[in-house]
Amino acid sequence: MKIAILGVGTVGSGVLEVLEQNASIIAARAGESIRPVAALVRDKSKAKENVKHLKVYDDFDELIENDEIDVFVELIGGVDLPYKMIKKLLSKGKAVVTANKALLAYHRSELESLAGEIPFGFEASVAGGIPIIKALREGLAANHINSITGILNGTCNYILTNMMNKGLAFDEVLKTAQELGYAEADPTFDVGGFDAAHKLLILASIAYKLDAKPDDILIEGISDISAEDIYFASEFGYTIKLLAVAKRNENNLELRVHPALLSKDKMIAKVDGVMNAISVVGDQVGESLYYGAGAGSRATASAVISDLIDIARKIKTPMLGYKDKGLDSGLKLLKSDEISSKFYLRLKVRDELGVIAKITNIMSANGVSIDSFLQKPNSNGGDATIYFTTHTCKSAQMKSLIDAIRTLNFVVGEPFVIRIEK
Repeated sequence: MKIAILGVGTVGSGVLEVLEQNASIIAARAGESIRPVAALVRDKSKAKENVKHLKVYDDFDELIENDEIDVFVELIGGVDLPYKMIKKLLSKGKAVVTANKALLAYHRSELESLAGEIPFGFEASVAGGIPIIKALREGLAANHINSITGILNGTCNYILTNMMNKGLAFDEVLKTAQELGYAEADPTFDVGGFDAAHKLLILASIAYKLDAKPDDILIEGISDISAEDIYFASEFGYTIKLLAVAKRNENNLELRVHPALLSKDKMIAKVDGVMNAISVVGDQVGESLYYGAGAGSRATASAVISDLIDIARKIKTPMLGYKDKGLDSGLKLLKSDEISSKFYLRLKVRDELGVIAKITNIMSANGVSIDSFLQKPNSNGGDATIYFTTHTCKSAQMKSLIDAIRTLNFVVGEPFVIRIEK
C-alpha cells in the first residue's frame, strides 16, 4: 500500500520513522507492506533529509494526480486548507488518514457525508497514542455512553500538576513548559481549553451522534488559577484538572471543558504531567479508563499507522460509528447556563465587620446555598481571601450571583469561580 504524507513536521517525521523501524511487524499485521512514496512540503528546496528518498511535492494539485498513491495522510494542521485538500481527495475516491482535531471539530459531519464508503481514519486526532476512537466506536458499541471525562491536553495537565505538587505560579510553569517544548510560544489554544474542546466534540459525535461545534459548548481555560486556588484544593482534598466532560442525563447532554476541583481519590485525578486519560462510563460495561501519551511524534504516529493498517486490512468501519445515518439520538444539548454543578468561589475582600453575612445573604437571594467556607489567614492584615463551595446550582444562578458580588464596595478584584466535578 503506497501512501503520501502531507506535512512532514513532528508527527509526519514520526510516521516515517515508525513505518521504517517496525516495517516487518506492520506488514505482518496489515497483510501487505505500507510504503511512503511521496511527501508534500511547503518548500522543496528546504525539504528535510528524511523525505529525500520520496518523491517530494510543494504543489498539492500536482501531487493528487499521482495515481499510484493509495492513501493520503494529512498532517498539516489548521482548518480551511486541509478541508479543501481532503474534499478534493475524497472526490477522487482516495482514502484519507488525519490527525487534525481542529478540522474535525468543525467539519466531521460534512467529511463523513463526502467519504461515504471511502476509508477515513482519524484515531490520532484525540489523545495521541491512546486508541480511544476505536474503543468508543467499536469496543463499546453495544453501550449507551453515560459519560466521558477526559484529561485531553498534556500542556494544561503539566502546568496544573506542577502548580499543585510544587506550589509554582502559572506563569512560571508555563515558561518551563515552553522551554521543554510542551507548550507553544502562543499557548492560548492549549491553556484556553480550545484544543481539549475540539477533541471532546469528536468523541461526542461517536458517543452521541451529535454534530455540535466549538461555539455550542462551554469552554474555559486555566490561566486565572492562582496560588490561592491551589491552597484551597490542598486543604480540602482536591486536585485541579482541566476536564473535558460529556454527560448524558435522560434526554439532556452536557458538553463542557473547564478547570475543575476533583477529589484526589478519583482514578483520573492521579493522572499527572503531560499524560492524558479518558474515563468512559457505559450503561452495560460500567467505567473504563484509558491512559497514555496524549502527544509526541511516536505516540501519535502509532495512532496514524493503526488507521493505515485498518485500511490495508480492508476493514470498513463507519467513520463516526453509525451505519444508520438517519438515527436521531433524541438528545438536547444543554446551553452553558442550563448546566448544573457544584461550584468553588474565591473572593478577596476588605477585612470589615459583616462582610460574610452580606455575601451569604446575596448568595441566598440568588438561589445559591453554601456547602463549605474557609477564610485564609492573613498575617499582614489588610484584605482577606475567602472561599466558598456551593451545593448544586445552575450556571445561570452562579452568573447572577457573580454580577451581584461585583457591585459590592468591599470586594477587591474579580471574583473567581470554577466547577467541582463529582
